[in-house]
Amino acid sequence: MSLFLYIIFSLLCIILGGIILLQEGQGGGMGAAFGGVGGEAFGHGTGGINRFTTIVAVLFMVVALVIALVDKPSIL
Repeated sequence: MSLFLYIIFSLLCIILGGIILLQEGQGGGMGAAFGGVGGEAFGHGTGGINRFTTIVAVLFMVVALVIALVDKPSIL
């Protein structure tokens, strides 16, 4: 059981890291500083990727808590 949880946890770590690296910054980067037009002007939203990031992050935290509860070390 704990091996399965560790595998799921590792996959969630990789997926969450990849999602975060694929997201654009809030400020628009250097293009916005030199007169570039941001995606917000044309109604371009990132609702889907933000929702997916939230779901993966919540799953990550839940699996971490389950691992902590299942693999409690003995006091002795």
